[in-house]
Amino acid sequence: MMLQGVAFITGAASGIGKATAYALARHGVSQLAIADINFAAAQDTAQDIEARFSGVRALPLNIDVTDPVSIHKAVSETVQQFERIDYAVNSAGIAGSMAYSGDHEIADWEKTLGVNLHGVWMSSREEIKVMMKQEKRDDSPRSSRGVIVNVASAYGLVATPANIPLVSYTAAKHGVVGMSKADAIVYAPLGIRINAICPGYVQTPMIDQMADEVMRKEVLRVPVGRLADVEEIADTITFMLSPMSSYMYGSALVVDG
Repeated sequence: MMLQGVAFITGAASGIGKATAYALARHGVSQLAIADINFAAAQDTAQDIEARFSGVRALPLNIDVTDPVSIHKAVSETVQQFERIDYAVNSAGIAGSMAYSGDHEIADWEKTLGVNLHGVWMSSREEIKVMMKQEKRDDSPRSSRGVIVNVASAYGLVATPANIPLVSYTAAKHGVVGMSKADAIVYAPLGIRINAICPGYVQTPMIDQMADEVMRKEVLRVPVGRLADVEEIADTITFMLSPMSSYMYGSALVVDG
């Protein structure tokens, strides 16, 4: 499967976002915007991608997805350098505070939703604006003006267990799923495909923050008996961006082992 065009990825310097950048380069995307709040890490990732994949240009960008001005600047710079955005992956996210609703601090709640929900919405808003101004790459029925994958979570569809009080995270990811479904209905007739991916437990820095004992118990609940590798989620996102999933609109695709 070979892809063509330009990809814009938030949270692209670590975890799922970084693995997705490598997967897209491996599958033919020749222009990548590596957007992350950790600009030094974004620069390192972009440099490594260009070294590994001949002919691929990777543009490191500093982005704060809680700041609409920062998002607009990153998207605008991508279009200035690459002229369009064919694929967008909104992957930036945080775990947030471990707290039940009755104990949750308002500031922590707002921070988690600010990154995980409002940040995804503001990013997709800018991406949609760009895609609406560009033509399809070809006249094939499978072609589109652009494709967006919003990274949600399995906890965007179900509740966290009582021993994992990630209430704000769960609320935000449910919001991402709902937003993706609503946007898909609006923009499908206009040539833009929008879906959400709902990973289970993935071996990322976010998971590393959780207590070992908690994670051991959770892994026992996973039928396959292990955490996902980030590459497994990245490969699924690549499929969702590709014409192989061209009839998929408004899905919340669960990848949870």
